Amino acid sequence: MVKLLNGKNINKVSTLVFRILKLQELFTRIIEVNNPQKMPCIYAMWHAHQFCIHGISNRDKLHVLISRSRDGEIIADVVEKWGFKTVRGSKGKKGAVEASMQMISILKSGENCAMMVDGPRGPAKVAKDGVIKIAKLAGVPVIPVYWYSNNFTWAKFPSWDELRCPVFATNLINIYGEPIYIPHDGDEEEARQKLQNSLEELEAKAPQAFDEVYKFGIWKKQK
Repeated sequence: MVKLLNGKNINKVSTLVFRILKLQELFTRIIEVNNPQKMPCIYAMWHAHQFCIHGISNRDKLHVLISRSRDGEIIADVVEKWGFKTVRGSKGKKGAVEASMQMISILKSGENCAMMVDGPRGPAKVAKDGVIKIAKLAGVPVIPVYWYSNNFTWAKFPSWDELRCPVFATNLINIYGEPIYIPHDGDEEEARQKLQNSLEELEAKAPQAFDEVYKFGIWKKQK
């Protein structure tokens, strides 16, 4: 599909994707579990769970890092239509530095960011150190977030990251880990490993957390 995209039809494709996701929104229920509500912060998630940003509070103050790839143009357009803000660097290593500086500025202004920490090309579920470096320079915590459902309507796509997306009626949770603070003189590899461990621990805890939320019957949409 990506090869068929060009500057003329990206907006049409992104509009179609947005309309499909807005329709899906009517059938999706997301409950936040243990969100520490720190601000500013960086929410850190796996690439497969990128749609979990939809369940994060204060989307008007959340900036999502999205690549400058052709399919990234579609994702960015959809994300902005949904009410989030985006961070886009130019392509290549220079672009990564540019995007990092944008995020540091955003965080220092008091707003939040979100990053897929094993992207953009993997390997899946291996945290990279970019989020640690940015958080350290900005002086903000990293908050791990894991997306989970045991509903059979939670689809897994045949992509490198095994992207997860709700299809039809789906109940989900966003489960959050403890904030990870990186001191100015802190060890970046140690912090990266903490993030890796936290995301793996959230994966292990998610099924029980989901069952507890479901047991108390709070899936009904908030008025």
